[in-house]
Amino acid sequence: PLHVDRIIFLDSDIVVRADIRELWEMDMEGHAYGFVPFCRGTYDDPVTHRPIPRANNATIGYRFWESGFWKSHLGDTPYHISALFVVDLVEFRRQSLGDTLRSTYQGLGRGEDSLSNLDQDLPNYVQMNEPIFSLPQEWLWCESWCSDEVKPLAKAIDLCQNPQTKEPKMEMAKRVIAEWEAHDAFRESVVGAGDGVSQKQEL
Repeated sequence: PLHVDRIIFLDSDIVVRADIRELWEMDMEGHAYGFVPFCRGTYDDPVTHRPIPRANNATIGYRFWESGFWKSHLGDTPYHISALFVVDLVEFRRQSLGDTLRSTYQGLGRGEDSLSNLDQDLPNYVQMNEPIFSLPQEWLWCESWCSDEVKPLAKAIDLCQNPQTKEPKMEMAKRVIAEWEAHDAFRESVVGAGDGVSQKQEL
């Protein structure tokens, strides 16, 4: 709808730990959309003053965007993940970015491996001409790609699949997210209450 100025997309396997209003009100400096870069670079610890690597060293070899086509295409420009993103619809419409993305996709090869992760590959592919606003890395922590040292900074945790272990997400959630059990218990209470209402209505 034209009266909607901004949207925030969240994957269903994300747990948000901070006030998402920060993203809603964030100044994206004229960019049509903002995504979080895959964990990269370092974080300067304010106590020890030492740089802490953001990337998970155990999965360095699986970081497909740091070699081959993507490394050649992007150079030092970061590859962004689509598990969480913000779209400024005013700018998106003004720049006719939907038309750009559509025409770019239609002009690509039809092979099954062509931009296989389309939801994030396409905006990353065109970002040399249609720049992505890089959201703060704290807004998406994923154990597969991010170091444990920066987990306390996480404002949102994504249960993205670990390429080494293929661990089921429910098991991962219980292990990785301290508050998961409480969230799950609340969900069960809501679902149970709803079932009770339905049963009473049927009677």
